[in-house]
Amino acid sequence: MFCKKYDVAVCGGGIAGCAAAIASAQRGMRTVLIENCAIPGGLATSGTVLVYLPLCDGEGHQIVFGLSERFLHAANRYGPAEPPAEWGRGGKNNRLQAYFSPASFVLSLDEMLTGHGVDLWFDTKIIGVEMRDVLRPGAVQVANKSGIGKIEAEIFIDATGDADVVHLAGGQCLHARNALVSWFVEHREAGAYSAYSFGKDISTIIVADNILNNSTPEGIDGKTVSDFLLRGRERYRRLLQKDYDGGVETRKTRYPIVLPTMVPMRHSRCIKGRFVLDNGMEQECFPDSIGLAPDWRKCGSVWEIPWRTLLPEKITGVIAAGRCSSAREDAWEVTRVIPNAAMTGEAAGTAAALSLRDGVLPHELDVQTLRKELKEKCGFPLCREDCGISRGSVPCAMEC
Repeated sequence: MFCKKYDVAVCGGGIAGCAAAIASAQRGMRTVLIENCAIPGGLATSGTVLVYLPLCDGEGHQIVFGLSERFLHAANRYGPAEPPAEWGRGGKNNRLQAYFSPASFVLSLDEMLTGHGVDLWFDTKIIGVEMRDVLRPGAVQVANKSGIGKIEAEIFIDATGDADVVHLAGGQCLHARNALVSWFVEHREAGAYSAYSFGKDISTIIVADNILNNSTPEGIDGKTVSDFLLRGRERYRRLLQKDYDGGVETRKTRYPIVLPTMVPMRHSRCIKGRFVLDNGMEQECFPDSIGLAPDWRKCGSVWEIPWRTLLPEKITGVIAAGRCSSAREDAWEVTRVIPNAAMTGEAAGTAAALSLRDGVLPHELDVQTLRKELKEKCGFPLCREDCGISRGSVPCAMEC
């Protein structure tokens, strides 16, 4: 059995994990990123969910900055698209977002991660957690071509998307159902199916249930993953066959190019944190806000994200990031998407580094120290007033 030791182990190489690893390494921590797939980016790349959703509120105010903004521009460093040049001037539907080539994003993420000295472990699956004491993990057990081993760290960041580290450590989690949403990149000569097209003949098709049809069992397990993937591909096959049989296209004029290689679940399992962000909290002001999250579904809606949502209720030495931070229902829809996942990932990596610097566990870290670092060094707004947004009748009682 092999054993490697790091200061910070980031578990999960999706967008949240990439941001966390870079933020930690930037601050001098020996950082490892552990990813089950062969490429970084998670659903954005392996899942071909190729839309970088808004960094703005839809009313001309940029809400998310830092690594999330850097990722937005890096996503097409080797690709054809870019954000709108005048996103803030064209009304509510002109938002700061872009679609991207998943392969381009992979190349850029590789470049950024290695450039910051992150140690990358691809094709490596987390299979267990070894506890340092009753509540604190000391190592994650992994499996790859070297065999079974473990990676030890002082602090772990759970960016697995399904709260796998906290779950395997015995921590409490929240669960939800999923609607089927699968993205496929295809060649289609009869015209682009969606706005997310690349050149003349390359387009994207989204196969989805009605969004209100939460059609999977609550939570996640091995069988659910397989069934979910198979059902999405079966539905896409039927769409292709329907076009072939109807004479709309032939197999030479329309065919798949890229299929998702990871399960496109969004709400399967998240941590039960020291605070749960829930429905109706989009106007609330939190004393431990570590960033703002715009709502991609509607203009003018901005959520403050409390630091406590990144801290498991009982497990120590672990920080959650991305879609496995603590949220329910409407709030989960906001925290799970790419720009907001990058924001919480950067906050988690920053917090891990500051905790090690100060010799404390993450839940013992002075939140004002973290907030100061995020605001001054990362450019994060911490409340709406930082972005020039009026709170209306809801006063901000914080010194931001």
